[in-house]
Amino acid sequence: MRAISIVCWFAIAATAQTNGSVEAALKVYDAWAGATVSDREYPSAAIGIVYDQKLIWSKGYGFADIAAKQPATPATLYRIASISKLFTATALMQLRDEGKLHLDDPVSKHLDWFRPVNRHPDGPDVTVWALLTHTAGLPRESAMPYWTTKEFPGRAEMIRMLAAQETVYPSETQTKYSNLGLAIAGEIVTKVSGLPYERFIEERILRPLEMKSTLVRPQAATPGLATGYLRRSPGQARTAEEFTDTKAITPAANLASSVEDLAKFVMFQLRTSDPILRASTVREMQRVHWVLPNWQGGRGLGFQIRRVGDQTRVGHSGSLGGYRSRLEFVPASKIGVIALINANDGDADRFVDQAFSIVGAAITRSAMASAQPKKADPGWDKYVGKYYWKTSEDEVMVLDGELSLITPDAENPWETRTRLDPVAEHTFRMRGGYAPGELLKFEVDSSGRVVRYVAPGSFRLRRN
Repeated sequence: MRAISIVCWFAIAATAQTNGSVEAALKVYDAWAGATVSDREYPSAAIGIVYDQKLIWSKGYGFADIAAKQPATPATLYRIASISKLFTATALMQLRDEGKLHLDDPVSKHLDWFRPVNRHPDGPDVTVWALLTHTAGLPRESAMPYWTTKEFPGRAEMIRMLAAQETVYPSETQTKYSNLGLAIAGEIVTKVSGLPYERFIEERILRPLEMKSTLVRPQAATPGLATGYLRRSPGQARTAEEFTDTKAITPAANLASSVEDLAKFVMFQLRTSDPILRASTVREMQRVHWVLPNWQGGRGLGFQIRRVGDQTRVGHSGSLGGYRSRLEFVPASKIGVIALINANDGDADRFVDQAFSIVGAAITRSAMASAQPKKADPGWDKYVGKYYWKTSEDEVMVLDGELSLITPDAENPWETRTRLDPVAEHTFRMRGGYAPGELLKFEVDSSGRVVRYVAPGSFRLRRN
């Protein structure tokens, strides 16, 4: 049996896109995600999958707050950490489109206090573009150990300390991730627009996109905010992480949002037109502006870009005390995935990668073909469920009109799928799997309830 129970909320939109193999892939992905949250004992995870302009599937697993036993849902708020940078970048591009700044403007043109110690006077000026592509050569952080102490600088303090901080590399010579750089980018938004950063993001981005739950400056007591937790210690209960207010670093790391709200941001990225940003500007932000040395990824304007197989994925990850997150989409196929976890040892990338591998591939197949799924025998419902043998677990499902067997906690459960072709009452021939062509038999008790199945090799897996 599983070490912890899974409390979840589930929704599949009834769209043309979620037919046949897509619905089957969602079932398999759901089983894998539930098994992963349970096996790794995450407090909770919330996941959403977007196809073009619809959130086609979303689900919460586990507890947003363990002590209160508050179930996680796609509406649960999580700190999204560095995904905040995408909103800062969007704000700057709005101002650029309005002619209020240019990407090649020196930062000092807009912020007269921007005077770090320049160790490379022969290099180019630090520009707005360099901030957005993380090629400014600035230190990663402001000059305080705030990720350890949780004491973040206020705006005046950050500005004062910047005057004593040195540039690390000449600008525009290599990429170097910098939270300080995006905090400064947020200062440009405030200076050029004449609005406080929080107000600009709320009025110019969140409100038009109807992201009603997203907060620029959440508080520890914000209703609906998942509690962040430390890493799991074997044999011990999870401990809550101290709340983080990033203050002057807010434009780089402070926002809180939900799967449902972030899905709206992904949809915005996949549209051909939008009132808050020109389509050409959206494409410009998603384009590679700086290639990484390994040629497997690069930097857009605010975005991380990586090459995975034959896909170019655009998005950003996030890491803040008690939370891990990843938002990523493929413009070419109009598929996006959001994964939010409230634990320091959460691996959001794993959930995103598996969603693309299982569900994204099915969406692509569905978009390329109009074949209708087979019609399932309604009598097969009695076999559906989880079956156990010692420490192993399998799950019987109806997928694409075929009775199927998968291993939900496998590295890729879709690849474990064995189709079960009926040959007699309670007896099926395995198509694929570890014993293709052999028989699998379900056993029933005196009341007719399925209690186990017997697989080749005399393996008897009892039903949960």
